[in-house]
Amino acid sequence: MESTEPATAFEQGFAFHRQGRLDEAEQCYRSVLARQPTHFHALHFSGLIHYQRGAHADAADWISRAIAVDPNVPEAHSNLGLALQELRRYDEALAAHQRSLELKPGAPEALNNRGNVLLALNRPQEALVDYDEALRQKPDFALAHNNRGDALRALGRVEEALEAYDRALALMPDFVLALNNRGRVLREMKRFDQAAATFARLLVLAPQQPYVPGMLFDVRLNACQWQGYDAGATAIVAAIRRGERVDAPFSFFNYSLSPADQLLCARNFSAVEFPPSPQPLAVGRPVRRERIRLAYLSPDFRQHATAYLTAGLFEQHDRSRFEVFGFSYGPDDQSEIRARLQAGFDRFIDVRESRDRAVAELLHRNGIDIAIDLAGYTAMNRMGILANRPAPVQVLYLGFPATTGTSFIDYLIADRHVIPPQHEQAYSEKIVRLPDSYQINDDRRLIANQTPLRAEFGLPERGFVFCSFNNSYKIRPSTFDVWMRLLRAVEGSVLWLLDDNPFATGALRREAQQRGVAPDRLIFAPRVSLEQHLARHRCADLFLDTFPCNAHTTASDALWAGLPLVTLTGDVFASRVAASLLNAVGLPELVTGNLADYEALAFRLATTPTLLAEIRAKLQAQRLTAPLFDTGRTCRHLESAYAGMYERCLRGEAPAGFDVAPLV
Repeated sequence: MESTEPATAFEQGFAFHRQGRLDEAEQCYRSVLARQPTHFHALHFSGLIHYQRGAHADAADWISRAIAVDPNVPEAHSNLGLALQELRRYDEALAAHQRSLELKPGAPEALNNRGNVLLALNRPQEALVDYDEALRQKPDFALAHNNRGDALRALGRVEEALEAYDRALALMPDFVLALNNRGRVLREMKRFDQAAATFARLLVLAPQQPYVPGMLFDVRLNACQWQGYDAGATAIVAAIRRGERVDAPFSFFNYSLSPADQLLCARNFSAVEFPPSPQPLAVGRPVRRERIRLAYLSPDFRQHATAYLTAGLFEQHDRSRFEVFGFSYGPDDQSEIRARLQAGFDRFIDVRESRDRAVAELLHRNGIDIAIDLAGYTAMNRMGILANRPAPVQVLYLGFPATTGTSFIDYLIADRHVIPPQHEQAYSEKIVRLPDSYQINDDRRLIANQTPLRAEFGLPERGFVFCSFNNSYKIRPSTFDVWMRLLRAVEGSVLWLLDDNPFATGALRREAQQRGVAPDRLIFAPRVSLEQHLARHRCADLFLDTFPCNAHTTASDALWAGLPLVTLTGDVFASRVAASLLNAVGLPELVTGNLADYEALAFRLATTPTLLAEIRAKLQAQRLTAPLFDTGRTCRHLESAYAGMYERCLRGEAPAGFDVAPLV
């Protein structure tokens, strides 16, 4: 090769490169550079080889060397931008694409690439302008149609996003990325039948595409399509144990039975989606100050379960000891609860239009001592903010009942019921236990004064009303079997469920029919305001919990409204939440440990009116004094937890779990 002229060696290398023979191409390019170190194309294409291998830092270095030789080749700047984007060096990537467009204005590929960086910088409106211009120049540019869909989805324009993905697929029917995005947006729109069909097709085309088996399983669960449930769950768990990214943590915890499996899933997920920043912002010990600065981060400071639970917490923090910030990165729905939340913080900052690094820098500039993430891996989460380590102490609380699997979340706030000591090793975070229940509740939640009549909801006036207002994806075949046996055994009884989506409603009625229960004995409740929802609990007799993902806020709603709840516990956090709530409200006798006991207790309560009346009277008597609904008490316990974390950090000690002493 050394005797070959550089021009000939480069042509040979280029031919190998086009054939995908990267090692041979690289040898040719290196032989060129040995004799002509400033050969632009050999430098540039060497960089492309590194990019194709996933060595993005090396790719950026080689392409930068090429640009130093000839700074006037637009494609080189564009390729440099691609490598820098993979390295999450978005500002530099944006500058590279900008230079490419200055050299070649209107180039569709460069416009598309710049749009991608703008989208990564959380600037979707600007990204949309670039995609639109790219498509004006090149209407059949399938990739730009797909990316335009991503920008529209980020702007909340989901119907238009779906149209954009469909245009991309019309041009390229087997376009994996567009199919993936189409399935995700259909899932958001609760069009579960179409989402399932899309993910099923994607699984055939690209069986190794990350998370697709889990997303397909999830949309089928949302639609209560249980065919092959056991085999499907078993296959996903086995793949998780092999280290495959077949499901994301938020959907996996809905059916997983093992905390250790959830940790594996979270680690697989976080390593790729939220790697810790190589440039953490908070290093060393915090500065001791008179008031500890807390920052709560959430996309759900709006009409959302998290908001309804936490509003009183923010208001009742001791301002002599704590300064409380709210960082909101979700939509502003202009609701009453949004206004109340804003007023409850010392400072409320809307950061939805800022990128993760910029938000982290803002947290750091404000001297935040403890950053509390309320979302985990739930919808619209921005875990990337805390991946930049903006605060000396970082905590997961309330919104995500599982581990994050990350190194940058120091603590998870729990209690002895949801995470007993024997399960601690399955959590990447150190466990801090509150003495009653981990779940904060707002003791100012209003219940509509007027109790509605059963007839208003299509319920029988005298029959026994079982209810379960959980989302449909939490219902499992084995639990539903129990519910149907209860309906058959308790004459005149009905099951009152949430009208979550029409696919689930139809499927559940068919499943009831197959189990010998008339479909009209399933009554479905539409979504209503919180005050009305709480009031209608008075029309039910007994709440039946789901498993392995229990009712969370839904359970505290029932108990706050005075409705007893029977639960079943397992090993994972999500399957132990209702047990935590029942213990904190003084009703541990409603907690069961297996399906047979769950069914037997529900039957006994439904057929022994005096026993159920005793339970209801006990709940009513304890509801306003029990720890579960004592907002101030839970707030003080949380403050003790934060103070313990802070003092440990001030001493330069590594995070360690501890139990908070109860107030006396």
